[in-house]
Amino acid sequence: MPTVLTPHPLEAARLLGIGAANVQSDRIQRACDLADLFACTVVLKGSGTVIASPGQIPSINPTGNARLGSAGTGDVLAGWLGGVWAQRPSDNGRSAAAATVWRHGRAADNVRFDGPLLAAELIDAMPGSLVSVD
Repeated sequence: MPTVLTPHPLEAARLLGIGAANVQSDRIQRACDLADLFACTVVLKGSGTVIASPGQIPSINPTGNARLGSAGTGDVLAGWLGGVWAQRPSDNGRSAAAATVWRHGRAADNVRFDGPLLAAELIDAMPGSLVSVD
């Protein structure tokens, strides 16, 4: 059954049985390690979110910012991914993950406020994230 995991670096470290510094020292390789270990698509969250799947070249998402490190924003990503993926039954999770990660990051980039990003603000920004407010 196709699966997508969306760990942050500490969760990835726990899954791999290594330290978080080891994950951060080679994020691309660790995402690939997880993808191979669990035979699934992995979205390794963080600065330069990595999307990896077994036997495929990993990609690095260019959107997003440090404000996505606030509580609940990863839940928004996972929920939106589930909704997108449900609309693509032939997708193994990789393209739904890449599209959702891009849109999630773009929404965070477009929120106009310098304080902590609330999950509710991110949810409100997601539908309009295909259009820049610059």
